[in-house]
Amino acid sequence: MIAAERFERAAVLGVAMAEELRRLLRRHAVATGDAVEGMVLVDVPYPDAAVVVAVLDVAAECFGERGATVEETRQAALTTLLQLAGFDAESQLQVASPGSLARS
Repeated sequence: MIAAERFERAAVLGVAMAEELRRLLRRHAVATGDAVEGMVLVDVPYPDAAVVVAVLDVAAECFGERGATVEETRQAALTTLLQLAGFDAESQLQVASPGSLARS
């Protein structure tokens, strides 16, 4: 397998992981009345939580994300991962507002 093919396969896997993470987060999103504008509360129960944590840890390592705490590092990785997953306007995971997350 040539390097370009390996890179393409890795990119496809990365996008698939980002989309799966968005699906899990959207599935467990909760609408909150007192949340800061643009913020969504997500309470991911086990076993989905284990998947989310594993993906964020791998993403943080891949992206070279660093933070003062593990949670800050995961948050930085989540931000980057969601930016990568958000490039596709056709994605079923694109949402118009935080309130629409809870209805999915």
